[in-house]
Formats: sequence, C-alpha cells, structure tokens
Amino acid sequence: MGYPASEKEGHGDDAYLSDRDFKRLSEWIHARIGIFMGPDKKTLMEGRVKKRMRHLKIPSFRQYCEFVFSVQGKEETPFLIDVLTTNKTDFFREPVHFEYLNRTVLPGLAGRSGSNTIRVWSAACSTGEEPYTLAMVLQEFVARKAGLDYTILATDISRTVLEKAEQGIYQEEIAAAVPLSLRQKYLLRSRDPENPVVRIVPELREKVWLRRLNLIADNFDISKEMDVIFCRNVMIYFDRATQEKLVQKFYRHLAPGGYLFIGHAESLSNLKTSFTYMAPTIYKKDG
Repeated sequence: MGYPASEKEGHGDDAYLSDRDFKRLSEWIHARIGIFMGPDKKTLMEGRVKKRMRHLKIPSFRQYCEFVFSVQGKEETPFLIDVLTTNKTDFFREPVHFEYLNRTVLPGLAGRSGSNTIRVWSAACSTGEEPYTLAMVLQEFVARKAGLDYTILATDISRTVLEKAEQGIYQEEIAAAVPLSLRQKYLLRSRDPENPVVRIVPELREKVWLRRLNLIADNFDISKEMDVIFCRNVMIYFDRATQEKLVQKFYRHLAPGGYLFIGHAESLSNLKTSFTYMAPTIYKKDG
C-alpha cells in the first residue's frame, strides 16, 4: 500500500508532530485499544509514527494524519496500532510468578473436583515468550499428574506479534533465560551455525491457541472460564477507568478460585475490585 505524495521532505511545522495532530492520534489510540499517551509521550509517538511515514513515503506528519483519518486510511489502522504499542517480553520474565504458579496455584487446581483441564490465558502475549513459558511450566507439572491436562489461550491486539508467536522461533540469546533442563526438552536448535535460533517444540505449540483480541472490547467472546489469567505490564498504559473495566472483565472470566497475575509495576489497590490479594501482583477470585 502506498501513498501518492510528493517526494519532497516535509518542512517547517510539517516536519514535526504538531500538538493538534498529537492530540488527534492520542485520542484515536485511546478510543481503539485503551492506551493513554499523555503529553510526555509526544516524542515517543513522533519517532514511531515516522516509521510508518517512511514506509508509505509520506513526507509530513500533517499529511500522514490526514491519511489516517481519511476513508482510505482505514487500512492503516493495524499498522499504526503496531508501531504505537510496546511489546516488551522475555522468557520467564518476573520469575517469582512462575514459582508461585508451580508451588501454590497448580497444586490447588489439580486437587479440585469436577475438571481435569487447567485453563490459562496469557492476555497480552506479544511475540509468545510468556505463553510458551507457561506451557513449559504446565507441561512439567501435568507430566507428574496422571489424567491432568491444560490449555493456553494467548491473545494480543497486534497481528504482527501474533504471527511471530505462531512461528515460535527465537534467537538463542533470547532463549538463554530458559533453564537448561527445559531448553533441552522444549527448544529445537537450528542446524545452521549462521542462524543461531531455536524453535518451540510442536507439542508445546499445539497447546497454545493464539487469537487477536482487544482488551477494551465489551465482549471477549471467551466461553470457557479461566483458572489463571496473566495480564502483566499492560494496565500501566491505561487510565484508571479503563483499568477498572478490564479488571472487572477478568473477574467475570475467571472460574471461582482462579488467579490473576499482573505486572511488577501494577497494583489493584486503588481500583474497585472483588479480587483478594494473595501476594504482590497476585490476586484470587474467591469461591
């Protein structure tokens, strides 16, 4: 997709993101996916939008905004969302969560009656490191429990990161955070020394169901109640009203006795919620 514009570079005010266009774009991203970008994020937005301008050969911020808000600009929506969202993730990021999951949550879920399948949702899965980490932990656990199984729903707003997650291919240096014993079991190394990558084994990839989902949507279209939800380092980009709505939706989608894990910089303490605090950044739905 191209844009019929002059080859001349923008000049004057058009070479910079104006306050007016920053306001329009920040309101646009907030309305669509809930991310709040205050005035302190103007330079960040300017740098990221430039990537799309170069790709489309659009010479000025003003022209790019006119394009985005035009009828023809509807196709630009997923690409602009991609550049304006942050997709920072790692294998075994915030390891205390996985320790608590393995030590406390999973034994409790395994001991309940009525279901032999543990359902986990990675609600902002990015390029897949989090759901595949969860798959390793769960696979190790159920291997010791006859008759127990698990499924993982992994969702994100970005089609680009979901495509990467579906491939399950990562640079070896990124996978270094995975404990050696798990690397040997669940990561396949490339035979090409010029391309030091690893791939998640098919048995784990088959356990992760990847879906595009907008966390501010009114309806998540998820029919099964979840036992565990991971939504980490996402709510920090939302305003308080959006945070409260999201937490309430998570509560409804959790089974009684289910757990919510949030990021290390996040808290539910100032939000209206029915969750019970269990440990820093870990909450439980009573029942």
